[in-house]
Order: sequence, then structure tokens, then C-alpha cells
Amino acid sequence: MLSIAERHKYILDSLEKYGFIRIADIAEELKVTKVTVRKDIKILESRGLLYKVHGSARPVNPHVADRDLNLKSSLNREAKMLIAKRAAELIEDNDAIMLSAGSTTFALAEVIHDQMPQRSLNVVTPFLKVSVLLNELDNVRVEQLGGKIHKKSCATLGEGATASLTDMVCSKFFLGVDGIDPDYGITTSTIEEALLSRKMMNVTSKTVVLADSSKFGQHGFGRINALEDVDVIITDNGIAPQMKKLITEAGVELIIAE
Repeated sequence: MLSIAERHKYILDSLEKYGFIRIADIAEELKVTKVTVRKDIKILESRGLLYKVHGSARPVNPHVADRDLNLKSSLNREAKMLIAKRAAELIEDNDAIMLSAGSTTFALAEVIHDQMPQRSLNVVTPFLKVSVLLNELDNVRVEQLGGKIHKKSCATLGEGATASLTDMVCSKFFLGVDGIDPDYGITTSTIEEALLSRKMMNVTSKTVVLADSSKFGQHGFGRINALEDVDVIITDNGIAPQMKKLITEAGVELIIAE
């Protein structure tokens, strides 16, 4: 039987290794009850060493605030460009695609603009910056969704944006998110953005989530959908092995951009 100190060390070592742990898994590995592990995690949380969230623990606070687009764009820029270039490989000539708001989806728009200017595309988006950028290309037809503009994301939201989606069908939806969690699914920072993204998922054949590895284990205020409703996730090689396992177990294709 391990001592309390040994259990605590095992929990913290597992968090450092995997970036995410589940109470049930730790209890099984240590041959103790889930009640015991919950008590251990509560003690470690009180010391500021981890965060307990719904039957699991993370090394950092998983709750994501609504942040300005300019701030998001400055974070993990290199990883986002790798993800965007890999996502662009999924786009075919004469495709009809949707792009959500977000710094990684804007990176994809930059790749389309700079490296695929002759590609013939139909692009649907609520993201004003994407519309302006891709409208410069002669072979790209942009459908800007209407609605009120959310200042931090520079995207249209609300009934005006969702209403026009009723008459559209696209092949791929490239979706930026604020969090990916095995329990909470894919999330974003506002409910209105979550509702619009869910509607966009419903009118496309395939949903491709673009998210750098910092988004795993995080979750925003607005829940978009369950993890199982996503077809593909493209991320960078910073994703933890345990999270890779949980993603693939959910039946989601995982692509590592390198």
C-alpha cells in the first residue's frame, strides 16, 4: 500500500507526463478507491498544484475566458501555421467550405490566399477578416453570414447568422475552438458562438477542428458539441499521449501537423 506522499507524487508525475488524468484511472492503477483519490486531489488542489474538474484533474485552470482576437493571434503562431498548412491539404478545387472565427482558421485563410490563389472555392464564414482577405482572390466566392458583430472575435453572431445557413450545404467545416475535453466535448467562449458553430456543423459533411495542443483539457463557456460529433482534429505534436488515446477512442481522426 502506497503512502499518501507516494500517491501524491504518482498523481503529479502522471499529470506532468500526460497533461490530464482521470480519477477512475488513477484509482485502478494504484489499487485504491475513487474516494481516496478524490481526497488526494482535493489536498493537491488546495496547495495550488492542480485543478480538479468533473472526475478528472489538470495541471492548469481549464476554464477559458473570452479573449480578444489580436491576443489569440499572437499565441502559438508557429503551431497554428503548421496546422493551417496541413488543413489546406484537405481542400479540393471547387470545394464549398465553411470557416469559423478564430486565429487558427484565419491562418488557414492566409494559406489559401498566399499559397492557393488559383484554387476555385466557395467559402462561407461569419468571420469578417476572412471575408475581406479571401474576397481579394478572383476564384473565391465568399458568402458573409449576417448578424451582429462580436467585438472580440470580429465575427457575426445571432439569428441573422444562423438563418442563412438553412439554404447551404458544404463539404467541410474548419472549426476553431477554445477547448477540447473528453468529458465536455468541443467548446468556445460564448454561447452564441457555440450555437452558430453547431448549426454550421449540421450543414456540412465533415467537421475538421483546428486546435493547437494548448487547447486540450481546456473548455470555454459555450458547448458546441460532443467530441464524437467531430470527424477530424488537426493539432501539433505537443498533444499529450493520454489525450491522443482519448481522442482516437472517441472515433475521431487525429492528424498531427509537423
